[in-house]
Amino acid sequence: MNLWLRVLHLIIVSFFRPKLNPVRDVSRLTFRVWPHDLDTSLHMNNGRYWTLMDLGRTDLMIRSGLWRPILKHGWVPVVAAGQIRFRRELKPFRAFTIETRILTWSDSHVVMEHRLASWSKDGSPVLNAIALVRAGLYDRKERRFVPMERLLGEIGVQAEAPVAAPEVEAFLTAEETLKSAA
Repeated sequence: MNLWLRVLHLIIVSFFRPKLNPVRDVSRLTFRVWPHDLDTSLHMNNGRYWTLMDLGRTDLMIRSGLWRPILKHGWVPVVAAGQIRFRRELKPFRAFTIETRILTWSDSHVVMEHRLASWSKDGSPVLNAIALVRAGLYDRKERRFVPMERLLGEIGVQAEAPVAAPEVEAFLTAEETLKSAA
């Protein structure tokens, strides 16, 4: 199944899955490594990890109801930064799960975690990769990122940003350092 079929399948199925509260719930999607996901080393291409993580974020947006204000206001999801740690390869035809969750947020961006996991022969979980992503919704009309308070208000959620874990702080510091180096 190519990526467009995965996207179409995700959109259709997401409307029939339970609603998610984006500040506390986790999106879980199960996939399989298909031949078109492979690189020349015959394991999942590192770029495909990022592409499939887009689907985790899309699932979270659809199932939280955020898709409605996104379409209504013409907001555009934008990934500002990302960091990934590959731990174990994903071989052809291996089933795996992507878990997507929001860890914390600032005035206009969220920090999300993506975990890609499979299972060993004895059934124990294997963490294949973990990634942190800083993203936001950009309002083209106002030429700025949508404030988190407004974004959460649009879907009827009130919450305070959780305290960032040390690895999230390190990620955000590295991202600011890289941004200022340009």
